[in-house]
Amino acid sequence: MKNSPPNTSASAAKMLPAGAEHLLRRLEWTVLRRLDGLLQGDYRTLLRGTGMDLADLREYQYDDDVRHIDWNVTARLQLPHVRVFTEDREMSAWFLLDLSPSMDFGSGESAKRHVSAEFVAVLARILTKRGNRVGAMLYGSGVDKVIPARGGRHHVLHLLHTLQTRPLTEDTANTGTTRLHELLQAAANLVRRRSTLFVVSDFISEPGWEKPLGLLAQRHEVVAVRLLDPLELELPDLGLVPIRDAETGEQLLVDTHDAGFRKRFARIAAQREADLRQALARAGVDTLELSTDGDLVDALMRFTDLRKRRSRLSGAHAAGGKLPAHLQQAA
Repeated sequence: MKNSPPNTSASAAKMLPAGAEHLLRRLEWTVLRRLDGLLQGDYRTLLRGTGMDLADLREYQYDDDVRHIDWNVTARLQLPHVRVFTEDREMSAWFLLDLSPSMDFGSGESAKRHVSAEFVAVLARILTKRGNRVGAMLYGSGVDKVIPARGGRHHVLHLLHTLQTRPLTEDTANTGTTRLHELLQAAANLVRRRSTLFVVSDFISEPGWEKPLGLLAQRHEVVAVRLLDPLELELPDLGLVPIRDAETGEQLLVDTHDAGFRKRFARIAAQREADLRQALARAGVDTLELSTDGDLVDALMRFTDLRKRRSRLSGAHAAGGKLPAHLQQAA
């Protein structure tokens, strides 16, 4: 694995091509401005801190995280109380980026790889604006690059420049199929301090990644950011179409005019979707799905709403019906 050279000076960042600067400016004016308005500056549901120092106890209030309820105090006082923690002033986030050949696929204007880069830009900028550090591990035919966790806008530009200038993987004969477990195991060895890990991948991989993903989730907060394209779920009627497996290079000529073939393709794709979602759930990670034809802000808002609802439901279930009425109804 190769570490990127230090990039701490402003002069080094100014030497980067305009592509990274242009992308970040565009996202700051579009996606980030919209998120600021929708979340009103509160990213606690999107990015939880890692602070563990107990600072105080207070009475439960609506929208508190029910996982912080102190059940001993609640039982003694017969009134829900929550623990208030001192959040770390600085957290680290790592992007575990799958850049294997299948990530270069896109049936529309954007490939999965482009959506991945935009997601990384948005989340990295959100974090660094609040004094946090971000790093990345890049997987192609293996884990071939590590960008150490640092803060600041210049570091985000350096990260984006690395993604933008990374060549497409054309020689599938040398890369072979994706072995996502190698990326996850490398992250377990590299990232020792508790962090937030974003596993950004389409999860088209050899089996064996579920266990290392679950082990990562036991030590860190892990979010699986799953990239997909509509054409991977359902084929339109396009007649004879050559299809190439991006992972193996195998090529086939298929007749999409055949309704039976399209139904079989959709059925297999649906089963693959169900199996993948079950595997991610068993690993105990949150999942954010990003489609090449979707809106990044909408996806992030759905994700934060899901985390809020799940947090309330899990707390209501643990309370055995002793929470306030609005949480009992949600359960």
